[in-house]
Amino acid sequence: MSTPPALPPSLRTWLFETVMPIWANVGVDRAPGGFVERLTRDRKPADDDYKRIRVQARQIYAFSHAHLLGAPAWALDTARAGFDWLVAHGWNAEGGGWHHLLTRAGDPLDRRQDTYDHAFILMALSWFHRASGDRAALDWMQRTIDHLDARMAEPAHGGYREEAGSGSGPLPRRQNPHMHLFEAFLAAHEATGDGFWLARARGIADLFLDRFLDRATGTLGEYFTADWLPAPGAEGSVREPGHHFEWVWLLHQYRRLSGDERVTDAADTLYRFALDKGRDEAPGMVPATLDEVDPEGRILKDTKRLWPQTEAVKAHLARLEVLGDREAGRRAEADIAMMFTHYIGADHAVWRDQLSRDGDEVSSHIPASSLYHLFLCMAEAMRILSR
Repeated sequence: MSTPPALPPSLRTWLFETVMPIWANVGVDRAPGGFVERLTRDRKPADDDYKRIRVQARQIYAFSHAHLLGAPAWALDTARAGFDWLVAHGWNAEGGGWHHLLTRAGDPLDRRQDTYDHAFILMALSWFHRASGDRAALDWMQRTIDHLDARMAEPAHGGYREEAGSGSGPLPRRQNPHMHLFEAFLAAHEATGDGFWLARARGIADLFLDRFLDRATGTLGEYFTADWLPAPGAEGSVREPGHHFEWVWLLHQYRRLSGDERVTDAADTLYRFALDKGRDEAPGMVPATLDEVDPEGRILKDTKRLWPQTEAVKAHLARLEVLGDREAGRRAEADIAMMFTHYIGADHAVWRDQLSRDGDEVSSHIPASSLYHLFLCMAEAMRILSR
């Protein structure tokens, strides 16, 4: 565990010459179109017979953002091909909304409309419009929010239902889809300058302050009843430190765009909990953010996905940028080094997606969905740390 990390000489070079070219080649499902779900450890497409709509959206985001950061022409070409495939196959022409699952060829496999999926569609469309100037993306953004409002909104208690359509049933409500809608609304506002989207973000901020934030413990709840009370039983005690860090970054972005000071203390509260209770600092263990703890910090799930580590870096960077917190800046650099020691490598484009507490690899594949987290984390590091 004391081996020094093999850091790349430049995060930009690593992203644009090592990571993204692999996902623009092996990660693209050439014959039917769209993006693959996962790679095997030897960097080949996994034998999956489905495509999640959220993965298609996340990859469109990543390549659009890469273009905006100066990646070669293949980045925007890949984003555009993904966008064309998405709108050709993903939309339910009969009832509206985006299908949950497609076959590899693009036929509907699960017609449910999932709020989490729709959040990433909005985010992808926002970034693709920002990268390409394509006005068709704006039209699809409007169709998507119109569908969410008409079919998924829950006016009695606020927010949106988990899902609608075939196969849907009673589910615990979650903060997670709303967090990503918050992210998508902020991205849409930055892409268009339209105050409509910022007003939508404020609605999610209100829900966060009123319902998601457990003020008694200074933590973020994950699961709730239909009227936004904490879910009964074990679900009501689940706390994901990675989501705490993710909200910290988002709340600072929202404050920057809106001037809404109400969220400042809440962001600090979540950061302190995740930092103090959500990380594994035990001797001999990977010094990383845990997957799940309870409100007292007792470990519920001692594995460590890659994505919470990227969200921790983003939270540290937000505090450095907004608050001038130099200690948070040092934590960001330390966590990037930790990721290059245990999860990613300077000489290759794949990652270990989940580790046991002491560092053994748990995952057997490399999910494409994690590229969204990794790319955004490194983009923020490049922007703020100028690595």
